[in-house]
Amino acid sequence: MAGAVSCWNHQFKTLELKFTPLFTIPQNSLRRRCKFNPNVAVGFRPSFKSFLRSKHSQEPQIHESKSDGKAGQRPLLDLKALVGMYKEAVYDNNEEAVSEIEAMLQKLESEKIELVQKVAALSAEIASGKERSIRLQADFENHRKQSEKKQLRLTTNAQEEVIGSLLTIVDKFEKAKQQVIPETEKGKKIDTSYQGIYKQFVEIMRSLNVSVVETVGKPFDPLFHEAVSREESQQFKEGIVMEEIQRGFLLRGRVLRPALVKVSKGSGLKKVPNTRDEAIGHPTVSSGADK
Repeated sequence: MAGAVSCWNHQFKTLELKFTPLFTIPQNSLRRRCKFNPNVAVGFRPSFKSFLRSKHSQEPQIHESKSDGKAGQRPLLDLKALVGMYKEAVYDNNEEAVSEIEAMLQKLESEKIELVQKVAALSAEIASGKERSIRLQADFENHRKQSEKKQLRLTTNAQEEVIGSLLTIVDKFEKAKQQVIPETEKGKKIDTSYQGIYKQFVEIMRSLNVSVVETVGKPFDPLFHEAVSREESQQFKEGIVMEEIQRGFLLRGRVLRPALVKVSKGSGLKKVPNTRDEAIGHPTVSSGADK
């Protein structure tokens, strides 16, 4: 008999360690005060068979927490009562009751594992949903930027066509400015009127982000300049724009029309070698007459 009780005690402690996370036993419980003495516990313990009958006949109760409003939790009181029954069955050496309670506890453990797996699956699904949301947001941002660039490109192309057709008017204004020399009072009035119209036209072009290509005195750049000829110049070094033939224009930094220019080839003077330096570098042989 002592060996059987020792074996049941070992099984009880193993199950108690296994199912400890499922419940919490109050420190001041009556079962702890009686130290599970069968002679004391028999006075207040319920019948195990009546407990099982009540479990099978009644639907599981739903515990609703008033603090957080969560539902679907198994009452801790039923679990504590079941554990208490198991302890009493072990001390009473009731193998049938122990087997039934172990089956019920095993079922609870299976339900716990299933719930843990469901929680893990839901957590993974939430994480995957967050990743999809981040990717969709990034795709939307990229699409928005591409749409803005496309719209700007279409607007710029339309402006280039319109402004390009107006550049001939600018050329005519420039030629008229060079040819008209106001000598009379009437000519001066015409020139003043012309200058006012030209100034307004320039302001309109500037408001459309149109700028002039810099030419004279700047290094020749094939992206902005188109060389008409190359000539010698005493004023400009080689590769510097020396004269503007036709004005060039930019729209937001893009070339509307390159400027037609003349490029300097340099002064064209050949460098006279220094005879003294040449003599130092390459000494000549003196003849006998020199001696």
